[in-house]
This record gives sequence, C-alpha cells and structure tokens, in this order.
Amino acid sequence: MSLELSSISVAFGGFKALDDISISLKKGEVVGLIGPNGAGKTTCVNVITGFQDPSSGTVILDGQNINAKAPHNIRRRGLARTFQAGRLFTGLDVLDNLAVTGVGLSHSRRASEEEAMRLLTWMGAAHLAELPAAGLPYTDERRVGIARALMFSPDFLLLDEPAAGMSEAEANDLASIIRRIADELQCGVLLIEHNVGLVLSLSNHVYVLDAGKTIEEGDKDAILGSQAVREAYLGAEHTEGT
Repeated sequence: MSLELSSISVAFGGFKALDDISISLKKGEVVGLIGPNGAGKTTCVNVITGFQDPSSGTVILDGQNINAKAPHNIRRRGLARTFQAGRLFTGLDVLDNLAVTGVGLSHSRRASEEEAMRLLTWMGAAHLAELPAAGLPYTDERRVGIARALMFSPDFLLLDEPAAGMSEAEANDLASIIRRIADELQCGVLLIEHNVGLVLSLSNHVYVLDAGKTIEEGDKDAILGSQAVREAYLGAEHTEGT
C-alpha cells in the first residue's frame, strides 16, 4: 500500500507555492520532508489531506485518486495528520479528545474509549487520560495530538512540525515514538520538520523543498552531501565561504 504525490503544483494567482512535486511513501517507512521557511512543506501536507486543492497533479492513496476529496473522507480512507498547533478540544479531557475522533469515524462510544485508552497506554501516556486538555504541558499536548491521529490504525500519518519548541531530550523521546509508529503499527509516516537532525535520524528517504520545488531527495548521505541543500539552508554566499 502506498501514498503517492505525482507532479503536484499549487498556484495562488501568479505565485507557485508548489511546482511539480512528486513524493512516495509506503506503509511501515518514515519519509522526511524538509526545507527552509516558505519552502511549501505545509502546503504539501494540506494538499495530501484535502485542505488545499492542487492546481495540477494527482494524490494517489492505495491506487485511488483522492484529489478533491474532503478531509474527513480522506481520514476515513486511512490517512491521518497532526497540525502545527495542537488543536485539541480544550473543553474535554484527554480520553474524550481521542474518543471523539473514533465516534467521528463511525465507531461506537464504547469502542472509541477503549481504543483511546489502548493508544494512550501504548504511548506511555495513560496517566493523562482524565486530565483536562486545556491544562496539558506543551510536550504532552503534542503526544495527545499524535495519539488522536492514530485512532483506529490509519495506514499513513502526516506529522507537521511535531518537534517544534521541544528540547533535545523531548525530541529524542518523540523520535522513539515515531519509530515505534512505523515499526510496531506498520504505519507510514511523512515527517515534516525543521529539526533536520531528527528527520535524518529517522527517515528511509528525504525530500528537500525550496521555494516550492524539490531541490534534492535521497538517503541521509545524499542530503548531507548536497550543495543545493546547504545553499537552501545557509545561503549561497555563506556556503561559498566555508
């Protein structure tokens, strides 16, 4: 089973936010998507998950074109995402934040609560279940957001800046969770992140965007050895002087 982006472009008037982007992701693997600010990473995620229609190109999930499908329809097909802002329901406790997702996927309240508790336990966060979402520490809010996205075993998970604002130790804990999601749940993970070290440590393959274009792709060694990537992050003048 795979998730494929084929020649995706997004134009806002005369500005191209994405220009002929192609990405491939299979179940059980972690693929990284990196690039400097304004590269088009979040636009790419929005296209995949139905929040933004592409101007051209195709998003294919398990062999089916999902262009123009509504976000809730795409989620039901097995493709989940997190957001840069946690977007938790602050009026609910943690368990209900997860359970409401299950109900939205047409599962019963009881089955949703059982699945929510199973996931929280799997993530080592069962102690958070009855706490109000509004009072969670930042890193716990991120973990709950990931757990909510994993309700009822999606085939693919798109993580949008999950390590933003985390310390090195917290990012290492997050890396462990992401690896377990891929290995134990056999869920394909598209990791969009400014923490390049985190992405390179986890990813089977990495795509690098700059100004809406793919400037490099490959494994860790290919990315680290790329002059185009160094220029995108540091600037041409800086790299020429190093």
